[in-house]
Amino acid sequence: MIPFGPTVHVLRVSLRDVEPEVWRRVVVRSDIALPKLARILEQTMGWEGYHLHLFDVAGVLFGVTGEDADHLISEKAAKVHHVLPQIGTSLRWDYDFGDGWEHDVVTETIESPVDGERYPICLDGAMACPPEDCGGVPGYDHLRAVLADPTHLEHRRLSEWAPTGFDATAFDVTDVNRRLRGR
Repeated sequence: MIPFGPTVHVLRVSLRDVEPEVWRRVVVRSDIALPKLARILEQTMGWEGYHLHLFDVAGVLFGVTGEDADHLISEKAAKVHHVLPQIGTSLRWDYDFGDGWEHDVVTETIESPVDGERYPICLDGAMACPPEDCGGVPGYDHLRAVLADPTHLEHRRLSEWAPTGFDATAFDVTDVNRRLRGR
């Protein structure tokens, strides 16, 4: 049962087609508009936020409208509780149309906010976000294979290209929450 009054959504966000799975559990206010949710998803997953994105809610597309995007409904027109109205509802969030990163966003629970808690907050997750502009799922698979093999011909070049200290298996919830707080 959804509580009466202000609520928060506990969302599970997972990156499609990447194994092992890259996922996060994040709590957001239910009344935030989709542009803010997009920024939260970028920060939670580890994206830099300089690519376009859109929300696909059962075939209805929300995004940044404009001359080249007249097929989209303005993402400013919807809030989290509009597009994820109950437990178990989901949407697809696409980030970086060139690399084609698709994320499943699923409502795990809808709760009353905890007094004194600052939202958004990341509760859990696993695996590092792929580096920006690595070529989508195939490029990321290639990057991980090359970085794991010091004898590979491209190892040195891709080691220099990848973010310093990149570890595909790393996840740090404290770091995610620092990004969410703007620190």
